[in-house]
Amino acid sequence: MIRMTLAEVAAAVSGTLETAGPDTAETVVDGTVDTDSRNIGAGDIFVAKPGDVTDGHLFVGSVATAGAALAIVEHLVDAPITQIVVPDVVTALADLAREVVARVRAGGTLQVVGITGSNGKTTTKNLLARILQDEGETVAPRASYNNEVGAPLTMLRVTASTRYLVSEFGAAGPGQIARLAGLVTPDIGVVLMVGLAHAGGFGGVEATLKAKTELVEAIRPGGVAVLNADDPRVVTMAAVAEARGVSVRWFGRGAAAEVRADDVEVSAAGTTRVVVAEGERMPLRLRVLGEHHVMNALAALSAARELGVDLREGIARLETVEIAERWRMQPLGSERIRIINDAYNASPDSMAAALRTLAQITAPGQRKVAVLGAMSELGEYAGEEHDRVGLLAVRLRIERIVVIGQDARRLFISAIGEGSWDGEAVFFETADEAYDYLLGELRDGDRVLVKSSNAAGLRHLGDRLGESFS
Repeated sequence: MIRMTLAEVAAAVSGTLETAGPDTAETVVDGTVDTDSRNIGAGDIFVAKPGDVTDGHLFVGSVATAGAALAIVEHLVDAPITQIVVPDVVTALADLAREVVARVRAGGTLQVVGITGSNGKTTTKNLLARILQDEGETVAPRASYNNEVGAPLTMLRVTASTRYLVSEFGAAGPGQIARLAGLVTPDIGVVLMVGLAHAGGFGGVEATLKAKTELVEAIRPGGVAVLNADDPRVVTMAAVAEARGVSVRWFGRGAAAEVRADDVEVSAAGTTRVVVAEGERMPLRLRVLGEHHVMNALAALSAARELGVDLREGIARLETVEIAERWRMQPLGSERIRIINDAYNASPDSMAAALRTLAQITAPGQRKVAVLGAMSELGEYAGEEHDRVGLLAVRLRIERIVVIGQDARRLFISAIGEGSWDGEAVFFETADEAYDYLLGELRDGDRVLVKSSNAAGLRHLGDRLGESFS
């Protein structure tokens, strides 16, 4: 975090300052801000967030022992550390992030990019950060820090010399993106797609559209909305942008896109395609697996272009990226048996894209094996969307469909109904049972996709399989 006095921090979060030891209101703090006491060291700032499992206030004493400079709390704790007492620490975290970003923006050349969409946010964030890091100091979320806690924590990592802040905005309900994006009023907003991810929390795809549009509404006048020209729902956001004095730039696969791709070829080594912009054709060899990452790369290039990065230079930097993120189309195992661990998250769109990638990268004579778990947060759409995945897996001629967990059982039933009834589709209650089965079932040449929502926990199964067949 930037240097601020305790009095300034207290004012920013509307809290009451309770100093300890030699501290005064004019004492300066500038350490890391975190809600996890394990990450707190000398000079850092601990936010004592109550949680479902434990309460951060229980760890105020331990961070004091670790040398923390400050704790932001909801009630005073008997511990030898300066504290700022606030009504709600999550609100205080957001208020502090707003103040820090505003100060850095006012005093330097900071530019802010916000990214949202039903799928692809984390990959696009990582690709854009890779492009920008060679231009200047870049702050981007670790993993998927995109919620009411993770997004402000990322913002609080900016320094006086930060040139780019890349923020990822996720949401499980209406108004959340508006609140998060409102903390930074992005210069550029990127919208990837509107699908059924988290549809249960929003109440349907049209409500999801409205929620994703909140990012466009938060872009500062004179800024730029980078929109997916291939998604009809995203296209409707252009009118919202233009009404706010925000310019629109398009990316996609179709002719309407200003930055687009054609001649796309997918293999086990990655995705090759030609990027077309300004009448030029520029080859890009992306090592990240999956044709669906084409759109993420185009979005990243489009945003970087608006920040003044030469497209050819951006392409060269993207070609150095080997994986999007751990547990996202992550190749494991060996050439003998290749495991693709994509079990950090799942939605109907990303599940379909991953299955198609499995089909595309599997050579003749090799088997396609899909290890699938539930897709979370689909609400009333859960049944029919699991049905669709089961049907798609069969139609893609996946030789072994391994379904895990009761929440995904309907996917298994659908695959059986579509014709995978002679041992091609199997069901297990637990990942351990599936692991034992796969140890005996997998053979040389198999290409294995492990895919589920985070809640299903199959990412750990993917890691175990990767280790077993490395």
